[in-house]
Amino acid sequence: MEVRINPSRLTGTIHAAASKSSMQRACAAALLKQGQTILINPGRSNDDQAAIEVIQKLGADVVREDNGNLKISSTGVQPANQAINCGESGLGIRMFTPIAALSHLPITLTGTGSLLTRPMDFFDEILPKLGVKVLSNKGKLPLQIQGPLKPVNITVDGSLSSQFLTGLLMAYGAAGAQDVTITVRDLKSKPYIDLTLQVMKHFGWEVTNQHYENFFFQNTHHKGSRLPVQYTVEGDWSGAAFLLVAGAIAGPITVKGLDLFSTQADKAVLQALIDCGSGLTIAAEQVEVGPLPLKAFHFNASDCPDLFPPLVALAAYCEGTTVIEGVHRLAHKESDRALTLQQEFTKLGIEIILQDDLMLIKGGTGVKAAIAHSRHDHRIAMAIAVAALRADGSVVIEEAEAINKSYPAFYEHLKQLGASLQINQ
Repeated sequence: MEVRINPSRLTGTIHAAASKSSMQRACAAALLKQGQTILINPGRSNDDQAAIEVIQKLGADVVREDNGNLKISSTGVQPANQAINCGESGLGIRMFTPIAALSHLPITLTGTGSLLTRPMDFFDEILPKLGVKVLSNKGKLPLQIQGPLKPVNITVDGSLSSQFLTGLLMAYGAAGAQDVTITVRDLKSKPYIDLTLQVMKHFGWEVTNQHYENFFFQNTHHKGSRLPVQYTVEGDWSGAAFLLVAGAIAGPITVKGLDLFSTQADKAVLQALIDCGSGLTIAAEQVEVGPLPLKAFHFNASDCPDLFPPLVALAAYCEGTTVIEGVHRLAHKESDRALTLQQEFTKLGIEIILQDDLMLIKGGTGVKAAIAHSRHDHRIAMAIAVAALRADGSVVIEEAEAINKSYPAFYEHLKQLGASLQINQ
């Protein structure tokens, strides 16, 4: 699919899409909690659909009600299928592998696309210490596992991704871990662990977080019994970051449905918008943003690496050289995002320099009409689309359907706000 974005001005109000970070964790918790769960405002992205399919294969019954809510009934991990496909979701494979290992049955987990090339050595090292047999493809997918997982005191490396820890925390909780500690070295993306712990607490599991270094399970037998749980999936700050940047470049617009007290890491986009001088008004459950003269900014994205793409689009319109820290977090995404951003934004006339852990974006020079490529990465496609809004001509995005991974309605939302774009299937 190709999308042509023409120079546009945006105006109006849009409601943020559902957070796949919140949705996927809620699906996992609904599987692990024995009884019934109602998910309100469920997501519909490819990653969300993959999570639903995974919990169904692991034993949950999922019904979409007439009002759009999901009713999930579960008796815990009781695999109905011993082949699990997590799609292209990094969180999905890393979270559901320890959860699937709660079963005594042999299970094979795999994925699609770039997920097949992402490192999974973590499981080769850690799962055998928890009584789980594991066989990987030289540290890559597919993974063959056989539990049951038994919680013990363990030390893990958190430097690659917090997603591995999310899976262990949920599996330990569901296994009823008692007087057991997970010790973590060099944890990245701490806000995502806050979200994991928040979801676990909502579903009845308490974990003591000691400075993000020790996670202590005193007695985590489920406190909610089989009482039904309702969980409202948060609005997505990751997807909304692109809308907010679009507003700063080509607005003004209003984005509703965002929790200003959310633990989502990408809420930090607000700080970048403040630092660059955008016209930002923050109110309860909505954010208004419009264009003002924008200046270069300095931002540390180590804990929120998914903000690199929208912030590169923002920096393209900021006078001077913007510096974003945390490049080391970008290698194992849907693409090597540092190189991909550099290469695709060069086509748009924006110079990006990679210097150790820093990305330097030379902005204010004007965005050029071009033919660009998503590189099969949803966030790259959205970043190009946003940067194209004030280009000197039309920008074409090839393989533009990559957005379906996280935000299928993205182009439609841009059109609702007034963007001039054509979609060619």
